[in-house]
Amino acid sequence: MPDNKSTKQLLLRISPSLYAKIARMAEDDFRSVNGEIEYLLTSAVRQRGLSDENPPGGSAKTVNKTA
Repeated sequence: MPDNKSTKQLLLRISPSLYAKIARMAEDDFRSVNGEIEYLLTSAVRQRGLSDENPPGGSAKTVNKTA
């Protein structure tokens, strides 16, 4: 489990039906609901092409700005 100094806390409001779906996914993957939410968010960020190597506000895609 990560050290509290290395993680940020976040209050998240979601519908009961979404929570139930995430809880079911977490159970299938042998994770806590919190762990499942973190996994899903991390996967979404990777799919968008962002990683730890990219600066905040930056993009993994290179844009050629020749006019």
